[in-house]
Amino acid sequence: MSSDEEWRRVDGRRWNELREIRIESGVLPNADGSAYIEMGRNKIIVGVYGPREMHPKHLARPHTGILRCRYHMAPFSTEPRRSPAPSRRDMEITMVMRYALEPAIFLERYPRSTIDVYAEVLQADGGTRCASITAAAVALADAGIPLKDLVAACSAGKYEGRIVLDLNDHEDKYGEADLPLAYMPNLGSITLLQMDGLLSPEELERCINLAIEGCKKIYEVQREALKRKYEVKKEAEGN
Repeated sequence: MSSDEEWRRVDGRRWNELREIRIESGVLPNADGSAYIEMGRNKIIVGVYGPREMHPKHLARPHTGILRCRYHMAPFSTEPRRSPAPSRRDMEITMVMRYALEPAIFLERYPRSTIDVYAEVLQADGGTRCASITAAAVALADAGIPLKDLVAACSAGKYEGRIVLDLNDHEDKYGEADLPLAYMPNLGSITLLQMDGLLSPEELERCINLAIEGCKKIYEVQREALKRKYEVKKEAEGN
C-alpha cells in the first residue's frame, strides 16, 4: 500500500485536502441576506428573510424567535432527474440545518419573530448538507443578524480504508463511513455531528479532528466572502 503522501483520491486530492471552494455573499437583491457556494461540483444558493413577524401568529414564541429552514434539491441537480417534491432526505437535512445554525443566533433578541433560511441545491456532488450550512451562515451574517460566530461545516470519513477529508459523491456512495460536522471556530463549539457507517473509536477521533481542521479552513473563506462584499460596498459609497 502506498503512503498517505503518495496516495491520491479519484479527483486527485490528497487525503487531507478540501475540494476547491468559492463563496459569494449578497447575491440575491430581493432577500435580506444571501450567499452562493461552489464546493467541488456542488452549487448551492441560500436566501435569508427576517427577522420578521411570525405567520401564522399562533406559532410565535413570546420570549424567543424561531429559525425556520428549508433545504431543497432542484430536479436538475442530480442525474437522473429527481422529483421536485420534497423527499425524506430533504426534510432530514432541513432539520439538520436548523440544529446546526440555531446555537449561533441570538434568537432571544427576536421574540414573536421568525428568521427563514432557504437553501436551493442547483448541482449536487456529495456533502450538500455541509455546503448548505456553510453558505447559510454567510447569508445570515449578510442579513445583518447578530451571530455568536459563523458556523462552518465539513465532512470527514473513510474511503478505501483511509481517513479522508471532504468526501465527494463517489466517496460518499462507495466509502465505508461519512461524518458531517458543523463547528464554530472562535467558540470551539461543535453544533452538529452525524455519522453514517462504521468506524473504530480511534478512527472516529481522527475523523472528528480532521473535520474540525477542514471547518477552520472553510471559516476563513466565509470571512473573506463577507469582507469582499463590504469592501465593494464601501468603495461604491465612496464614489
